[in-house]
Amino acid sequence: MKHKKGENINGWLIVDKPRDIGSTQVVNLTRKWLNAKKNGHAGTLDPFATGVLPIAFGEATKLLPYVTDGKKEYEFIIQWGKATNTDDSEGEIIGESQKIPTREEILSVLPQFIGKIKQIPPAYSAIKINGERAYNLARKGEDVAMPEREVEIYALELLEELENHQARFRVECSKGTYVRTLGHDLAQKLGTLGYLQELRRTKCGNFGLESKILLENIKNLVHSIPLKEFLLPLETSLRDIAVIAVSEVDANKLKLGQGVSPKAYQVQNLIGHEAAAYFEDNLIAIVRIEEKRISPVRVFNL
Repeated sequence: MKHKKGENINGWLIVDKPRDIGSTQVVNLTRKWLNAKKNGHAGTLDPFATGVLPIAFGEATKLLPYVTDGKKEYEFIIQWGKATNTDDSEGEIIGESQKIPTREEILSVLPQFIGKIKQIPPAYSAIKINGERAYNLARKGEDVAMPEREVEIYALELLEELENHQARFRVECSKGTYVRTLGHDLAQKLGTLGYLQELRRTKCGNFGLESKILLENIKNLVHSIPLKEFLLPLETSLRDIAVIAVSEVDANKLKLGQGVSPKAYQVQNLIGHEAAAYFEDNLIAIVRIEEKRISPVRVFNL
């Protein structure tokens, strides 16, 4: 979001989002507290969910797709034996079952959910149906036909069984995975009902809980220590990308949106891929490397 007032601040703030606040609210609060011109978030978290919410400021907003498209990790608790209309603890109970799955039964079905799977997202979701958010249609009592989607589950494990017919899990998954739906489908596969009692994101792209700052602490940090001590540099979102060092002449061309020749660089093994182009220690651009040309994809004004 662009605003006339505020300072040019560049970098990442990894917020540990508390429950009962929306992702957009976190964006607005952090922009206000840091007096920033522009910021945005990667990977929406429902108000019900907690955990890692990367907030990009200034030039870092150009890298939001790289974080949003990355893998996500969550821990979640399923309440067995009941279903809600939202598939989480915020909704109304709409069904009950006496069956509580055993540890052995749970472990036996988990492999069926690993790999590429099909999901029908919950009606209470932010997906747009004919231009309107699905959750708005659902709240009006309308029947919402949610389109099926394919997602990928890279890892799914039972962490522990809890009291009150609950169990805690960890999942590593692709962009677009609905963990609420995963909990619902897991319960269904086990011949019972279930909903998410808790949902916590522990990783989003390259950002994990080790970098987190509690939302309630940020306002005080701004007034007590320099921004650079708790804002992460742009490059922290790009740990998995190749790096090339370009000349000053080529750096200036890339900044103007012009392509450069790959002849002076050892990039044969990077053809068809993207890389981060640096001049000295400054990030200049994300570039696409082709056989006869290195083209800028995102250019940074730092």
